Amino acid sequence: MGNILAFCEFTDGVLRSSALSNIAFAREAATHHGGEVIIILVGAGAAAAGAAASKFAPKVITVEDPGLANYLAETYAPIVAREAKANNATVVTATATAVGKDLLPRVAALLDAGMASDIAKTTGKDTFIRPILAGNAYSTVQISTPIICVTPRQSEFEPAAELGSAGTVTASAAGAIDALGASFERLDAQKSDRPDLGDAKVVVSGGRGMKTGENFKVLEELADLLGAAMGASRAATDAGMVPADWQVGQTGKIVAPNLYFAVAISGAIQHLAGMKGSKTIVAINKNKDEPIFQVADYGLVADWEKAIPELITEIKKLKASR
Repeated sequence: MGNILAFCEFTDGVLRSSALSNIAFAREAATHHGGEVIIILVGAGAAAAGAAASKFAPKVITVEDPGLANYLAETYAPIVAREAKANNATVVTATATAVGKDLLPRVAALLDAGMASDIAKTTGKDTFIRPILAGNAYSTVQISTPIICVTPRQSEFEPAAELGSAGTVTASAAGAIDALGASFERLDAQKSDRPDLGDAKVVVSGGRGMKTGENFKVLEELADLLGAAMGASRAATDAGMVPADWQVGQTGKIVAPNLYFAVAISGAIQHLAGMKGSKTIVAINKNKDEPIFQVADYGLVADWEKAIPELITEIKKLKASR
């Protein structure tokens, strides 16, 4: 019998939606391993986020220290590995976000553990299914080590619901912090009042067919009306139309919102791998033969220059009537 240690990301004292999907996977793994789910929060604000996290697991461990103010895999990984050993964890898990995919392989190395990356499903105590070939096929992976490290896909696991009662929150000392020569220099991030792309319930994405970055302002108006995050295809970000952190796809962000608008996006395999888990997909493209229409729940064959302004007008009318 072993516990499941779930590394969860948080912002301003609240668990990110990606963390809730990770907890859902952890609960499923706990049924196979016979233990309990333990959430670990590391970094600035971990103590404040502990209360929110305690609603989702019977035990929460927080580790906060000035030396952990900024994320570095070199400083976070030893802490996660240490707590895994101390809490008899047979599975260590983190969502397959940029942070999770950076952190968990290092944790696995420290624990001499096998690694199952980017998984979509668990079929047993040590067996997992993961997408390959941009999601066009699936492979089964079996891990034979005593401890297993796993990064589940956010889009494949429904966010966990709160438990009936809050769990306990325990603060753990960071101990000696050694960045192994690495250092945090600065964070370059786009500041926006819009939801984070990975957490948003609605996403509006544009592709190469938007032609210029200036044209994305029309999509931004739509996004702001819907309270949505902005996304883009790799072709659009590579062309410099929009920031790189808007990219949705296999080499960008994996999203699974309730509603996804794909505007002037052809639907290349790389892009579909990052958004086809969305609950409802709306595609707008002038070419009816584009592959995006094969995954869309609603498709409109039209020029975005005409369709998007009309959609904005109708949404404004609807809002005004309420």
